[in-house]
Amino acid sequence: MILARKLSRIYSPTVRALDGVDLEIQRGEMVAVTGPSGCGKSTLLHLLGGLDRPTGGVLEVDGLALETAREAELTEYRRRTVGVVFQAFHLLPTMSVWENVSVPLLLRGVAQGEARARAERWVEWVGLWERRSHRIHELSGGQMQRTAVARALVHEPALLLADEPTGNLDSENARQVVEVFQRIASQLGTTMVVVTHSAEVADAASRRIPLKDGRLVG
Repeated sequence: MILARKLSRIYSPTVRALDGVDLEIQRGEMVAVTGPSGCGKSTLLHLLGGLDRPTGGVLEVDGLALETAREAELTEYRRRTVGVVFQAFHLLPTMSVWENVSVPLLLRGVAQGEARARAERWVEWVGLWERRSHRIHELSGGQMQRTAVARALVHEPALLLADEPTGNLDSENARQVVEVFQRIASQLGTTMVVVTHSAEVADAASRRIPLKDGRLVG
């Protein structure tokens, strides 16, 4: 699913965010990217999400060479192949749970009725059916993050990227989000790359990818 060879992202002679990373991730794997702040974790996610381009090396995701892809190809890649979950949720406060989840479909031109039906299926899948019409301010942090996960999954991406998905949650809400991630891994076959400082999240992954100073270690 993901192949990187000598992958680099260099911002200046003294700032080498990624420095010659070789990496393979199989389809359906859940991997945890770990390491101290500033080690290159978020840079790797940005490259995998098609939000930035490598300075050097090869990065292929689901058959698309991201380092040479045209802008139109990257736009379509982000729209169809990738789902993203953020630490800060980035939900729309004036919308209900199901409306937030439906947004990616509406942006793709899916009819409103079909978008609602598909969004509500994913809301139920993450365990929020009884909250589907609630506004975001009426949810707990864990419910907000599960809403964000449903939104990331609603277009059934091949790759799910998560940046510190439990970083703003207490232990109980974090546990509920980890359980959803484990269900994604076991039931959906979605490839997942999760940046985390949480031992619980890392333990739920099939393996860890440790980074330090822009390089793989261990």
